Amino acid sequence: MTAQRLAVLRAIHACPHGSVEAIELHVRGELGTVSTQAVYDTLHLFCEHGLARRVLLPGHPARFDPRADDSHHHAVCRLCGRITDVECAAGTAPCLSAATNCGYRIDAVEIVYWGTCSACRPNPRPRRNSTGKR
Repeated sequence: MTAQRLAVLRAIHACPHGSVEAIELHVRGELGTVSTQAVYDTLHLFCEHGLARRVLLPGHPARFDPRADDSHHHAVCRLCGRITDVECAAGTAPCLSAATNCGYRIDAVEIVYWGTCSACRPNPRPRRNSTGKR
């Protein structure tokens, strides 16, 4: 394990759901220098070996999740792009048992919840009652 690979691994944990650019910036802050290609190669290697999980979302750059070994999903804010882990409601991966597999051997399921995070939602104003008081 090289110093660059260790720094990328620390960056994945420090910047959960970080893009390649965010991870690269974190590594450069730690090591001073790293090539973009080295970051890409290391991320690919980590995903291949189960040390990270690539999260691909329409309209977003690839993100990298340090939680590669469990069954969880993601919620994505439509306004700021924030990604949050969402635990599987069943506690296991029930979606791997699809009603019909269309001839596929299903080995992974990606569930993404889209919405607006609490930081991007406007604060609701207290409602007035019929007397006009809050």
